[in-house]
Amino acid sequence: MFATNMDSARDVGGAPSTVLIPMRFVWPYGGRSVFLSGSFARRWSELIPMTPVEGCPTVFQAIYSVTPGYHQYKFFVDGEWRHDEHQPYVSGEYGLVNTVLLATDPNFFHPNVTPEITSGSNMEEDTEAFRRLVRITDGNLTDVVPRITEGDLQGSRHRISVFLSAHTTYELLPESGKVVALDVDLPVKQAFHILHEQGIPLAPLWDFSKGQFVGVLTALDFILILRELGNHGSNLTEEELETHTIAAWKEGKAYLNGQIDGHGRALPRRFIHAGPYDNLKDVVLKLLQNEVATVPIIHSSSEDGTFPQLLHLASLSGILKCICRYFRHSSSSLPILQAPICELHVGTWVPEIGESNCRPLAMLRPSASLSAALNLLVQAQVSSIPIVDDNDSLVDIYCRSDITALAKDRAYAHINLNEMTIHQALQLGQDSYSPFEPRSQRCQMCLRSDSLHKVMERLANPGVRRLVIVEAGSKRIEGIVSLSDIFKFLLG
Repeated sequence: MFATNMDSARDVGGAPSTVLIPMRFVWPYGGRSVFLSGSFARRWSELIPMTPVEGCPTVFQAIYSVTPGYHQYKFFVDGEWRHDEHQPYVSGEYGLVNTVLLATDPNFFHPNVTPEITSGSNMEEDTEAFRRLVRITDGNLTDVVPRITEGDLQGSRHRISVFLSAHTTYELLPESGKVVALDVDLPVKQAFHILHEQGIPLAPLWDFSKGQFVGVLTALDFILILRELGNHGSNLTEEELETHTIAAWKEGKAYLNGQIDGHGRALPRRFIHAGPYDNLKDVVLKLLQNEVATVPIIHSSSEDGTFPQLLHLASLSGILKCICRYFRHSSSSLPILQAPICELHVGTWVPEIGESNCRPLAMLRPSASLSAALNLLVQAQVSSIPIVDDNDSLVDIYCRSDITALAKDRAYAHINLNEMTIHQALQLGQDSYSPFEPRSQRCQMCLRSDSLHKVMERLANPGVRRLVIVEAGSKRIEGIVSLSDIFKFLLG
């Protein structure tokens, strides 16, 4: 299953050419009609309408998706071509044009672009009014929401921290339910089918020889397995998955990640779990620090830890539900709950041109290959990728857990990751979603004007792991807010 050169799986190369990164272009200098054009807009042949920002009529904006690389653009304002002298610009074939460079590195580090011509404009920017804009836009104009003070923020965070510290994971245990665990000696193929049939994205691993739980098998493991197998042949075979156990894969994965000791042996990875009497704040911090979505709750009545019992799988969703339930009738004690998420800067947002120190949000078209989606999930270290149409409107989302749909009718045995499109992969799985994550829960949306409380309530629903922030009407993507984003914000 593994090649002699174990580094092959880490040769990720550049970002796929199908990757799209939405950018927010802003013209803050007024006008009656404003359009955007550029090298990315059908090579300057398309005029993209820009719309005024509500409550700030002199600021026009447009969200447009571009591929990684170097681009030029300018604005068509009231019948005249203009460029923004406060952004990087050069003299080119179309006169003075603004420039933007989007990184092609798979880690999506945002480069520091320096203007090639010194700016010396006397234009009056209205960016401060743009920053202060906090207005509800659910279709009706309403009052401006008061800005949250630093005292409100810290006070709210303190109350949530106290609540989490005073409650334990025992309170997360359901009255009844089941938890699926897998033996490490199971073939990978069989484990793949079990996750698919049970409709679960992960399962704790039990080592019979050691008499203890030793880890977790997740959908990401299967993504890595399929990518590794794809490196050594054009098609995947069922036999390759049949002959390797979960334990063999975990050891091979350690070699792939360079987790070996001085003698060339794979280093055992620390098993992340929690006990029933651990407080919720410690569990949240454990989840965030280890960048995992779920931890098993394990209890042993003996002092030496033998005969452990698997009680439940603790997740951020379950903990968030506890917070929402506790503060539902005392929301006034948490002023931040009524603030719109755009004011709180929660989540990952489409960057504005010229904005530094941010991580662009990548998207894909339905026609992109499944291989491109899997590579992006691994390289960008994200759990989901928005799928957009030719107008950059949200049509679906591809998640790590969608990989288990390939177990249906043993699809993984006769597909080519480079030939199957994302659309085909989603169609394959449309009948495979479990009652724990119905399709209607997969592609949940919200508006930038939605309150933090509204967003938290939606994310606390079973199966909802993230919300895609879209423009009202057009459904163009403005950002994504996930469960981990919410808790990072709440705990500061």
